Amino acid sequence: MFRNLLVVLFLSLSVANFSGCIFLAAGAAGAGTAKWMSDKVMQVVNVPVHKASKAAKSALADMNISVYKETEAPDVIQLLAKDVNGRQVWVDLRPVDDNTTKIEVRVGYMNGGHDASVVLDAIAKKAQSWF
Repeated sequence: MFRNLLVVLFLSLSVANFSGCIFLAAGAAGAGTAKWMSDKVMQVVNVPVHKASKAAKSALADMNISVYKETEAPDVIQLLAKDVNGRQVWVDLRPVDDNTTKIEVRVGYMNGGHDASVVLDAIAKKAQSWF
């Protein structure tokens, strides 16, 4: 009985593999991650990271986006926020050197690329106008 079950399982997996179903399922899982990552926008500004952080918080407040968590590490300052529609907003500020910062923004879990660009433009303009 157990042997017959193993044979059936093996044959089922073989058929799925030959038809491409396994690869299709794996590809679909990867595509969701790729889409989520593709909605992240980034820009490098000639502003020190701590000044870019202050500018980011000010720009987010101007857009009624509430920062609820700030995490600082040697390689990144991350701001977590929510917009007025309750969507998650991530802002990562990474020092490139002492006077340059890479700003990365993502809005929502899917299809937030346009809104992320709007947020990024506001942060970059604020940072460059202040400093």
